[in-house]
Amino acid sequence: MAIAIQHVRLIDGTGYMIERATVLIRGSKIVATGSSRTMTIPKGVTKINGRGLTVMPGLIDCHVHLCLGGEPDVVATVESDAPSLTLLKSARHAQQTLEAGFTTVRDVGSRDHSIFVLKHAIDQGVMPGPRIVGAGLAICMIGGHARFIGQEVEGVEQVQRAVDAQLAAGAGVIKVIASGGVLTPGTSPDQAQMTLDELTAAVATARRAQKKVAAHAHGSSGMKNAIRAGVHSIEHATLLDDEAGELMKTHGVYMVPTLSALSTTAAGRPGCGIPVSALDKAKAMTKRHQASFKKAHQSGLCIAMGTDAGTPFNYHGDNAQELERMVAFGMSPMEAILASTAAAARLIGIHDTVGTLMRGRQADLVIVEGNPLKRIEYLRDRSRIMGVMQAGKFVAGPLAKT
Repeated sequence: MAIAIQHVRLIDGTGYMIERATVLIRGSKIVATGSSRTMTIPKGVTKINGRGLTVMPGLIDCHVHLCLGGEPDVVATVESDAPSLTLLKSARHAQQTLEAGFTTVRDVGSRDHSIFVLKHAIDQGVMPGPRIVGAGLAICMIGGHARFIGQEVEGVEQVQRAVDAQLAAGAGVIKVIASGGVLTPGTSPDQAQMTLDELTAAVATARRAQKKVAAHAHGSSGMKNAIRAGVHSIEHATLLDDEAGELMKTHGVYMVPTLSALSTTAAGRPGCGIPVSALDKAKAMTKRHQASFKKAHQSGLCIAMGTDAGTPFNYHGDNAQELERMVAFGMSPMEAILASTAAAARLIGIHDTVGTLMRGRQADLVIVEGNPLKRIEYLRDRSRIMGVMQAGKFVAGPLAKT
């Protein structure tokens, strides 16, 4: 089947915007893009009049937890739910994410290996959902942050075995915990966790399998350990200092800022259900997090979008709120879109497949009413999502029903 989406505003993921463009799709691939005035449409192609619409690559969220549902106390919820219930909830969260225009996610920590079952079900067409690059269990120190969705380890040998176990289960990325966190009781975000030797062992083991490593790190000491160990991204980078920033730039390490996570948690009021320790930590770091993001952007660090969706009041399907925050703190709308498409695809290592609307790429795209370069909030407005296409098939939005 071939489809031509005509007369649209095209944001192709390379930094360019073309008015009155046509996107030609055959099967699962993009065949051509260009001006509607000059492109010849072959006979037999289904034509869609896209006047007033914007076509852009399917969005990519580099930091989600599909096993968490945005509850006030996500730790208590995931610990009390049966694993089968968590999987059913994860499936619902995946569908909500896809319907919001996110055709790929990187899941960087789940309660067990059922995330790979969900990935397989989506890949096989059993149910709708985004492409998943999953980590499985996060790898943390004994008693460390994220132990409720992690594998606790001590020493290089245990780290190596834990990484191998995630890879054997189907991990597409390895997640390590290099500092304390907000949601785990008794951990301090500004204190380093896991040793440099342990982090280095995790990276080396993952590298042998040609997999990347994402490091949770709020504090600068944890960031520096992780960067020196060779990780590919720092998740959060909340308390970024100049030295950590320079190391990230030197080594080409991405920042995945997850501005939404602290913002939605810190917005909670006493008695809202968020544990007091988590609420206090989030409120104490939010402004510093925003300053760190501004510093990273101004200094030219590589930034890929991630929300930490699933954390308190940070709901799956509302992922595009992150782009609004990135714009509010200094990015242009185009830069925020690129961080959520081409840059995110490069970080994950799937830029030859998705992230840009170029000939030969997978036809993952989102069609939005209006111009998100003028109003970035349009990407969050579900009523404006006219269509979500995945591998050449409409899977959500009104166009999926035509």
